[in-house]
Amino acid sequence: MQNKNNAGLRFSQKAVWRCILGVIIVLFGVFVYQLNQVDKTELVVRTGQTFEKAEVTEILQDNLEDNGTRVGEQKVRVRMLTGVRKGEELEITSSSGYLFGAACKVGMKVIVMQSVAGDTTIASVYTQDREWVIYIFAALYLLALCAIGGRQGIKGCIGLVFTFFCVIFVYLPLIYRNVSPFGAAVFMCFITTLVTMYMIGGATRKTIAATAGTVAGVVIAGISAWLFSMASGITGYNVSDIETLMTLWNTNGIQVGGLLFSGLLISCLGAVMDVAMSVCSSMYEIYNQNLAMSRADLFKAGMHVARDMMGTDSNTLILAFAGSSVSMLLLDYAYDLPYQQIINSNNIGIAIMQGLAGSFGIVLSVPLTVLICTVLYHGKIVKKDC
Repeated sequence: MQNKNNAGLRFSQKAVWRCILGVIIVLFGVFVYQLNQVDKTELVVRTGQTFEKAEVTEILQDNLEDNGTRVGEQKVRVRMLTGVRKGEELEITSSSGYLFGAACKVGMKVIVMQSVAGDTTIASVYTQDREWVIYIFAALYLLALCAIGGRQGIKGCIGLVFTFFCVIFVYLPLIYRNVSPFGAAVFMCFITTLVTMYMIGGATRKTIAATAGTVAGVVIAGISAWLFSMASGITGYNVSDIETLMTLWNTNGIQVGGLLFSGLLISCLGAVMDVAMSVCSSMYEIYNQNLAMSRADLFKAGMHVARDMMGTDSNTLILAFAGSSVSMLLLDYAYDLPYQQIINSNNIGIAIMQGLAGSFGIVLSVPLTVLICTVLYHGKIVKKDC
């Protein structure tokens, strides 16, 4: 009889939690919908201009040289697959640039930039159509994650999709509405971490500890970047595309100077999240093997395990930011620029700041996460709720 009562109580508690979770999801959906109801300022006049899909049917004039390079423009005939000219064949040009245009071949799917005014159409090849390539590779990655990770892999997929959703539909609209980029990034990191950790660990102390440790690490990374900025004079206004960003400041008052630091928080979120959850899971297993451990012993054990993770994950961010700067580093090396010019340039300073600040977040989140786990785990029978 007692077992039936306990089972009924657990079922009732689960039902209550599911109702609360459902209400939270509905409220979040309403929040996101209202957040995205914004009229964007038109920065570029695109009246009559559209980007449509087409297929190359004939190369009328090629621009391929004997040495394999391309000079000038190709003249090609394409069959329009979408837009007001759908089904028609147009003779258009494709530039030989690396950023725009495409090396067209018969049968290639391309994106055509066209402007239509009455019977007049001005069009050119914008780029190769790679939409489905992106979708297919993304789908293959998610399938591999689910197949290898099993149930946890499926949860990871959901967390990944949710994170991408929040970047597009929460983080960017908040900034566009003149919310502090730093505050918007912290808010987005918190909700994505909470959802991801909940998907992995459920409503447990482990989830609470991992979420708190992740948010603490991300905030520490932001503070480290701010201190570096104050000491070095590097700000969010030293980025290469600041001239374009200033247009947003002039038209909408967007705080573009904070984008550099908010982007840093998002870029280091994954690594900090990995360290936090690994530490929390390891300490949970350690404590469950010996519930008689003192707080001091549990903290020491957690630090011993976490130090190995800290060493490898700190390299992750350093190498990630170094890899994203390879083109710049190669140019500096090829031009044999003086050391003082390189070390004091804005681009190098920003790359160093991003790598070091993110690593600070990882390193300092370790003792904080261990401390949080020690407080939440010790003295509790965590086998039942973690």
